[in-house]
Amino acid sequence: MNHYIGIDLGGTNIAAGLVSGENKIISKKSVLTRAPRPAEQICNDIVLLCKALVDEAKISMLDIQWIGVASPGIISNRVIKFANNLQFNDVPFADILEKKLNKRVFLQNDANAAAYGELIAGAGVGHDSLVAITLGTGIGGGIVINRKIYDGFNGAGAEIGHMVIYADGKQCSCGKNGCFEIYCSASAIIAQTKEAMEYNHNSVMWELCDGNLENATGKTAFDGMRRFDESSTAVVNKFIENLSIGVLNVITIFQPEIVCIGGGLSKEGDTIIKPLTKLVNDKSLTKSLDKNTQIVTAKLYNDAGIIGAAMLGAQL
Repeated sequence: MNHYIGIDLGGTNIAAGLVSGENKIISKKSVLTRAPRPAEQICNDIVLLCKALVDEAKISMLDIQWIGVASPGIISNRVIKFANNLQFNDVPFADILEKKLNKRVFLQNDANAAAYGELIAGAGVGHDSLVAITLGTGIGGGIVINRKIYDGFNGAGAEIGHMVIYADGKQCSCGKNGCFEIYCSASAIIAQTKEAMEYNHNSVMWELCDGNLENATGKTAFDGMRRFDESSTAVVNKFIENLSIGVLNVITIFQPEIVCIGGGLSKEGDTIIKPLTKLVNDKSLTKSLDKNTQIVTAKLYNDAGIIGAAMLGAQL
């Protein structure tokens, strides 16, 4: 049986998984990243994780076909050009790790790797093209076309969260105005929830937050809507309307078979997917065609990055 190792390198944790040729995780291990620190030290921890995985499985590194790493930041030519939460600039990460492990190492942006993982083992199984949109603290994006990751000529592609959906809109952390992220991330809906609560002190959201504005979460407005609260419903409806603008833009450009919605907010499932699909379909340029993009929720969650990273070499 072929074996692969996928590394999901995050600002908080380094997660490693032993993955089978059937795209299944056999076992996982993790350690704290303890960033910022030198890439050499982080690579040393990855080496230890890899050895622990093969020892536990009673195999050797000779049984590992290759190792894939999913990292935050801009990745180009096996180099982490910039990763803010790791404080990396122009780090030849794949080369460093390859020398330590004496194994071929593939390196890719974490959102792109997760999108690839969803295509081959999650929401996109049986399809050849998928765009992943992750609704987290920000908005992550990954594009897979013809079963290969598309990341632009310079490795900086698929920054879907920084697509502008409102000219002269709210300022984003990237410096632009009106970005998708500032309206549709989990952070955005929390801010929108708080604004609605401050405007209407009779909203049930105050009860859900125990009277404390700071207890508002990405789930608060959805819970309020389920209790037929008008303010909550308005927040959710506007959020989904804004989300539909970004999703429709992605579909118009790429026409993927699947748009996969991930991140914590995706756990709302059909509460988001059904109205989102209707809004997108109503405005789609291709609604009269027999084939149209499916909008679905992610299936793999935290495993997507590990599986996608582990199978990066299968794109070749």
